[in-house]
Amino acid sequence: MPQIFVTDIKDARLDDYRNLKDNRLAEDGGKFIAESEGVVRQLIASALAVHSVLVTTPRLDALSGVLPPALPVYVAAQSVMDQVAGFHVHRGCLAVGARPANARIPDDARTVLVLEDLVDVDNLGALVRNAAAFGADAILVSPRCADPFYRKAIRVSMGSVFHLPIVRSQDWPADLLELRRRRGLTLVGAVLGHGAVPLSSYRRPAGLALLLGAEGPGLAPGTRKLCDALVTIPMAAQRANSLNVATAGAVFLYHLMQAVDASAPTT
Repeated sequence: MPQIFVTDIKDARLDDYRNLKDNRLAEDGGKFIAESEGVVRQLIASALAVHSVLVTTPRLDALSGVLPPALPVYVAAQSVMDQVAGFHVHRGCLAVGARPANARIPDDARTVLVLEDLVDVDNLGALVRNAAAFGADAILVSPRCADPFYRKAIRVSMGSVFHLPIVRSQDWPADLLELRRRRGLTLVGAVLGHGAVPLSSYRRPAGLALLLGAEGPGLAPGTRKLCDALVTIPMAAQRANSLNVATAGAVFLYHLMQAVDASAPTT
């Protein structure tokens, strides 16, 4: 691997790493930032292209066994890295990756997580991690949903964004309805009470799209009307009336994925 020691914070080769609190590497730019050794390891192990890595010397030693031979590796003192990034990068490891081109939901997908207008990147990253952990096949995000490849969302997902197809809808709700029309998936909305079926009583169909809305407003009224079923997690009302959306997503996914084999069509 070509190791390039950098001492000048104005070095143009580090422009993608500059002022990361403000520089989100927009989706149309085709790049993203991965942060921390564990996430960078996940990126390198994925099918996505890696443009470069920026590390401190101690982190270079830790990563030396996994860095591809031709990958540009910029090595900088901690103070240089911090000045370039605009904050203290206490994990000492950053990388620039290439966003997946033409991500699509697999034709044989039987469980798709659909996220409508989630703007909190922590919740978004946690939901991606949950979806990967419980075996969802893909994720569809609405046009106004936060960027799954924003640095913090990637870090919270522990790199799961690199291994799961994530598709941003360009035509909402038409792309949602295509899951039913073209792929035969049942649209299941996760909601609070109000006539919804308790999760423990819901019998999973063979193929489903689980819809989650932003924390607070939940699914938009129009989206709720499009659902084939509404499912809820009963609450002990005297103690709490809802769960964090990422926590709720984990409960829904775990429960629904247990029934995949049992609900599969038999021949």
